[in-house]
Amino acid sequence: MLNYNLPINNSKKYSNLMISIIEPVTKINLRGKKRDFITKIGKSLSIIPPIESNTSSANENLNLIWLSPDEWMLYASEKIYTENDIYKLEDELYKEISKVNYGSVTNITDHWVMINLKGENVYDLLSTSCPFDFNKFKSNKGSVVQTIFNHIDVIIHHKNTNDLNLFVRRSFSQHLFSWMNDAASRM
Repeated sequence: MLNYNLPINNSKKYSNLMISIIEPVTKINLRGKKRDFITKIGKSLSIIPPIESNTSSANENLNLIWLSPDEWMLYASEKIYTENDIYKLEDELYKEISKVNYGSVTNITDHWVMINLKGENVYDLLSTSCPFDFNKFKSNKGSVVQTIFNHIDVIIHHKNTNDLNLFVRRSFSQHLFSWMNDAASRM
């Protein structure tokens, strides 16, 4: 993991909306097409990768979101407390998948910042600057969408009712966090 200071280190609460940075959280990109790849992930993580587009699967500690027919993002439900935690999971997956040429395992923890959005006004905030229609999305727990939000590409994971995790590239995270807070303060 990089040794960095987060550009954002707080949470903001508004009427019916809470915006929080959840960092650092383990994030690993998994790619593969072989049947053995899916089997190894299932055995290693106790999660079957979702094969239907824009869906996710999870267990108590990990979430696996569909990104493309042969690509998934794995992320932890909780913050990392030691660097060894992330490397232990990555090493285990590398040995089971990459080392035997079933697919690839790439650590993307430092690439994405996870912002959690909670509250009744979550979809009002997203609708202010996102072209995606959230009507069907908000009723399907576990849904995933890759879209544009305020001209920035993001991944949004529907964790629970009015509880979303939004992933944004680190280089855009401070700008997007500031913009969301400004928009939320006007709602």
